[in-house]
Amino acid sequence: MTVSREFLAGLPKAELHVHHVGSASPRIVAELAARHPGSPVPADPGALTEYFKFSDFAHFIDIYLSVVELIKTPEDVRLLTYEIAREMAEQQNLRYAELTVTPYTSVVRGIQAEAFCEAIEDARVAAEKEFGLVLRWIFDISGEAGIPAADETLRIATKIRPEGLVGFGLGGPEIGVPRPQFQPHFEAAIAAGLHSVPHAGETTGPQTIWDAVRVLKAERIGHGTSTMQDPELVEYLREHRIPLEVSPTSNIATRAVASYDVHPLRAMVDAGLVVTINSDDPPMFGTDLTNEYVVASQLLDLDATGAAELAKTAVRVSFADESVKDSLLTEIDAYLEQNKE
Repeated sequence: MTVSREFLAGLPKAELHVHHVGSASPRIVAELAARHPGSPVPADPGALTEYFKFSDFAHFIDIYLSVVELIKTPEDVRLLTYEIAREMAEQQNLRYAELTVTPYTSVVRGIQAEAFCEAIEDARVAAEKEFGLVLRWIFDISGEAGIPAADETLRIATKIRPEGLVGFGLGGPEIGVPRPQFQPHFEAAIAAGLHSVPHAGETTGPQTIWDAVRVLKAERIGHGTSTMQDPELVEYLREHRIPLEVSPTSNIATRAVASYDVHPLRAMVDAGLVVTINSDDPPMFGTDLTNEYVVASQLLDLDATGAAELAKTAVRVSFADESVKDSLLTEIDAYLEQNKE
């Protein structure tokens, strides 16, 4: 018998693959839409459920960018970030999150980079003080915007560099966006002390993952859904203990995977790979991190101890300070001891 939803809801959690704009709940999106009338995005939270139904990955990107268009001022950025943090802490029992932020999509729409960074930092400090949630940033290149986006993202990451920044990533569509073109940007980010965490192998095959680890020096892989298609890659990731940031419901919603029945999560774990469970763009996919733990627990036949170990893996492979890791690992152990089923 798998672990209960109630246990998973209360389990202290860390999340490593969750997007800034993609975490805006219907409540937050509706508030932004009401601030900026004239958008195709509904200002009615109820209507957003239908709006967030995607025919494929390209459609998802279009909808995602329509929500980005609602973020027009630093005040919008601050509201978005602060309210996301509130919901992560209060509704999902998150203690730590590495939020993937795409500054380029806001800067290119007129928000000054310095003001953008000040807004997310102000929200980060408030979230830790008021909600007990430690936030860190991964600045990612919007792959569809190419080298100009990479140049600007690197500039912001290394020249402005907000205090909470820990990683450098690459998101957006993979088809038609080869990873190697961004090698100089990742090399510069790594030289500046940032961790490499590109998306790879979500809607493309294993070669994209090879490019991520060999060319971009990835320390973790965002998604990695096609990993199991290449036995040599599986062995490489296992041997080098490179974690995969797996988001099951996202993969179904974007049609990257046909169904939960054929999702590769179980095969990844059985092969000895390091996996973490994540929500990606939770409200857009009708999920949250607790639900992803429910799905993962069912796919992996986990009991409470197994689910707690999955949560601890996310903490261990995070880029959190050791003091944060130690505190959260202790809290997870205490929770498990108090709630043994």
